[in-house]
Amino acid sequence: MKDGDNVSTVMQFVLLGFSDLPNLQGLLFGLFSIIYIIILIGNSLLIIITRLDPALQKPMYFFLANLSFLEIGYVSVTLPRILLNLWTQDRSISVLACAAQMCFFLLLAATECFLLTVMAYDRYVAICRPLHYPLVMRRNVCVRMAVGSWIGGIPVQIGQTCQIFSLRFCNSNQINHFFCDVRPILNLACGDTSVHEISVYAVAILFVAAPFVLILASYSKIISAILQLPAARGRAKAFSTCSSHLLVVLLFFGSAIITYIRPQTNHSAGIDKQLSLFCTIVTPIFSPVIYTLRNKDVIAALRKLILKK
Repeated sequence: MKDGDNVSTVMQFVLLGFSDLPNLQGLLFGLFSIIYIIILIGNSLLIIITRLDPALQKPMYFFLANLSFLEIGYVSVTLPRILLNLWTQDRSISVLACAAQMCFFLLLAATECFLLTVMAYDRYVAICRPLHYPLVMRRNVCVRMAVGSWIGGIPVQIGQTCQIFSLRFCNSNQINHFFCDVRPILNLACGDTSVHEISVYAVAILFVAAPFVLILASYSKIISAILQLPAARGRAKAFSTCSSHLLVVLLFFGSAIITYIRPQTNHSAGIDKQLSLFCTIVTPIFSPVIYTLRNKDVIAALRKLILKK
């Protein structure tokens, strides 16, 4: 760091992560390694079976494959760095690497918000407009929706990352977090950051709150349509096709809303770390489990793949 005008220019940060648990570093490394392997295997299996099984060549499973690929990327932005820090006990990270990690994290988080919204729309059309479903959810339309989800957040999230890292940071360079997230970085900035705080809230509302409201609106229509079905068996089958997605939505958006939209006065470093850990690690590990255990088509495809092997 270079001194000048009583302010230091930070050249690198230190991710404190789990440094407050010195006796558990080895255990945490083993635990997170197992979690990472499970996430990679679980989501890779979902991608493989949705690509290979003829019964799963439907829009819902096309989006599920995109979501599984996203989860692999999402967790790979944070977990390898956590594992490296735990293994080497060297928690330093350059400003450029920190900015890159934040940028990719925000981009993938925005993509997940959009993909979950598109998947809710797919279920809405399938259940509420079944006769129009083949026309509305054509292959080229699904591809455009997926591409839009992947690239839709790029301008805003790159802009937000550049805005945050254009700030000057005060004497402390210690990030009380296990990866470079928005709020822990802002806490190190010099002077008044209220404008940047407002910007963070605005982006969170745009990419988290708005998609969540759209998903809730879709499911209100879906549930209403399901309840109007004459046969109980038909209602159970219709609900089973969207219950997995709804569970993942509640897990992901619930933790994201609490983390990024609750008032700044209610923030504490410990709670933020726990919520971020849940959002970045727990959701990706539960996502393939939920979709597999609650979907008969996926279970059947997985069984066929295992028997072939």
